[in-house]
Amino acid sequence: MKVSNKEIRVSGRWLKIARLDADKYQFLEDAGSFIEELRKARVKADIFTFMQGLPSTEPKYKFPMEWDNFAAIPISTFENWWMKQIGFKARNKAKQAEKKGVVIREVPFNDELVHGIWEIYNESPIRQGRRFAHYGKDFATVYKEEATYLDSSVFIGAYLEEKLIGFVKLVSDESRTQAGLMNIVSLIQQRDKAPTNALVARAVRSCAERGIPFLVYSNFDYGKKQQDSLRDFKERNAFQRMDVPRYYVPLTQLGAAAVRLGLQHRLTDYIPESVASRLREYREAWYNRRFETATEAS
Repeated sequence: MKVSNKEIRVSGRWLKIARLDADKYQFLEDAGSFIEELRKARVKADIFTFMQGLPSTEPKYKFPMEWDNFAAIPISTFENWWMKQIGFKARNKAKQAEKKGVVIREVPFNDELVHGIWEIYNESPIRQGRRFAHYGKDFATVYKEEATYLDSSVFIGAYLEEKLIGFVKLVSDESRTQAGLMNIVSLIQQRDKAPTNALVARAVRSCAERGIPFLVYSNFDYGKKQQDSLRDFKERNAFQRMDVPRYYVPLTQLGAAAVRLGLQHRLTDYIPESVASRLREYREAWYNRRFETATEAS
């Protein structure tokens, strides 16, 4: 449903939590007024959660909050990022794609692009040691999902002999202060050409050309999870952790009680990291045996 022209989605069974459909990509300029409209709309939810956007990292509201985080690159110019922010290894990786014939360019949203995305999504059921959510989707579903937020989206393609081998969907917020990598996926079989590194470089350039001061790649840290290949990839490309408030606004008595008791989190968030890391290893090994597929490296 829509509230004040923003799409809202609700998840959860016994405790229903509402958030912006574009949570982490769109933000509230006046959260107080929006929540008043949310209450009037009688959304069937117990809690509404939202993040504060960059560059403001100090809490602006008095709602119950916790610290969340972004993986973000502060951008002044592309040249500054290329020469001063990233390391030698990341720069060589980005150059490697061009040397091996990969062409990176911004592309229009159309059937041809979506067909290429559909092929990438259906290359492997497993990525980074877990089931890949987009695997097995048909063309119509992929088209519908990629067609969201087109007014604020830029698509970047990595092409090898005119075949799409990787892509980025870059979504900017309303104030054009930050742009998020909503999708960044490449063919595993073409990993030796480092298309993902080249796509990040083009995303930085696209932000610099548009005067967008922050490029965001989801979270830097996820709960208690320790270092992994994705975080290493982000660090090498100059993403850094930037903490921002995440608010939890009770909409019902159940929601108020849940916030007081800290029950708005998933049960998995309470598992000790030593146990969670072992479970992730078992999951990855089981998936690899079941699907007999190569794991993706960053």
